[in-house]
Amino acid sequence: MPIKRPDRSDLEAAATSYGLTIAPADLEQYLAFSHAALEAWDVVEQAHAELAPEVPDRAWSSPAPDDNPWGAWYVRTEIQEQTEGPLAGTRIVIKDNTSVAGVPMMNGSRTLEGFTPSQDATVVSRLLGAGAVITGKAVCEDLCMSGSSHTSKPGPVRNPWDPRRSAGGSSSGSGVLVATGVADMAISGDQGGSIRVPAAWLGLVGHKPTWGLVPYTGAMPVEQSVDHLGPTARTVSEAARMLTVIGGPDGLDPRQPGTWEQIDYEAELARGSRGLRVGIVAEGFGHPDSDPAVDEAVRAAARRLTSAGLEVEEVSIPWHLKAPALFAVLAYEGGVAQLVDGNAFGSSWKGRYDDDLITFYGQQWRRSPDAFPESVKMTMLAGRYARGTGFGRHYAMARNLERTLAGAYDEALARFDVLVMPTVPTTASALPGRDASIVEILSLGTAPLINTSAFNITGHPACSVPVGLLDGLPVGMMIVGKQFDDETVLRVAQAFEEELGAHHRPPMREETA
Repeated sequence: MPIKRPDRSDLEAAATSYGLTIAPADLEQYLAFSHAALEAWDVVEQAHAELAPEVPDRAWSSPAPDDNPWGAWYVRTEIQEQTEGPLAGTRIVIKDNTSVAGVPMMNGSRTLEGFTPSQDATVVSRLLGAGAVITGKAVCEDLCMSGSSHTSKPGPVRNPWDPRRSAGGSSSGSGVLVATGVADMAISGDQGGSIRVPAAWLGLVGHKPTWGLVPYTGAMPVEQSVDHLGPTARTVSEAARMLTVIGGPDGLDPRQPGTWEQIDYEAELARGSRGLRVGIVAEGFGHPDSDPAVDEAVRAAARRLTSAGLEVEEVSIPWHLKAPALFAVLAYEGGVAQLVDGNAFGSSWKGRYDDDLITFYGQQWRRSPDAFPESVKMTMLAGRYARGTGFGRHYAMARNLERTLAGAYDEALARFDVLVMPTVPTTASALPGRDASIVEILSLGTAPLINTSAFNITGHPACSVPVGLLDGLPVGMMIVGKQFDDETVLRVAQAFEEELGAHHRPPMREETA
């Protein structure tokens, strides 16, 4: 469809938006030139249409309420393209921010409801090529903008350990479906902790890979500098197996390395972990909202690694306490620029853009901006104000300080092979009531990210592993490693798993009172 040509009033409105004063006679010249210039847009649209992929015809269904007691399913599918491969027959659910061609994608939000992607995300193509069965799309938090599980539409995702509590976010449905055994593994996403928080609160293994290790192609972005995709699983070996399949450059994501040596992460586990050095990060404990019992459970779990032949001692990284402030600036200012004003994909990066999603979402949110969740409204208000008064100055500062933050962790990682701390310094929080205030809704969504968000900024690999139960609720420990040394993180994670015992299944209570 040719782009509509502007009339005089359209250019007057554009001039006003920039504060330009243009004489009427000059405006007529700009108008004439713009009509000629916009012919380029028509050429691009025609060329793009000629290369448009054929959308596969894939069956899907909405879950019946009785089959969705936790609110974790968005749609059900049964897609398998290969019967052989490292994931043959493995039942995998896909977080609903990640495209499965021909299957609806809502990203937990009314602003995307009704959209169906035309191409598979790279990770989906790789899973199908490895023999996996895609069993459906998992509910996620509204535009992935919450660390708790109370923002998804049409309703909250409940924790099977206690349905009155949060499952963690934003990969809430992915975690619940794996925890309850409905799926073997899940593709999850992580912008501030969204793989690791649900893993911690559901007793799972959740691995946020090194930034750029797994292609983000085909997933809806929030802010490209913090976006990650990775595995949620019940065991470390399962997470390693999936990471082997989905990792590596796809040629479509400029965040990825230009050269790559394929690593079999599951095979690397056989190397064991004896002799590796573990640093317990002092600043990851004792936050104002930390539960001392969670802190002690994680410290005790770390100390037990000495019996497995690892060296464990404490390390101080004061810059860790500044990370949440850096993340807030990047999330608010970067989020309003990319997720809102840039219609999720923004511009000026050399990757694959989903033009269909950009158009659908851009039109839909502008028709109904009040459909945004409180977290995005806060991003719009604070982010637009900060950019309007500081002109992006603080975003630039935070981006520059990222190197100092990363350097602080790298300095510690020169002495230790991995660093550990609580994934979340509390067990699962209670879901808010229907009359919850905006402050409560926002606070519940950001509080779990106090330790996790640092490594979305720096890109270090970070894996949450369960260390036991506290008053019947899971506790997670986060293991952080050198960039592109995910295998060592997973080796230490397996040592914890072997030392502390098997994965615990939730009691599967379905009451919601």
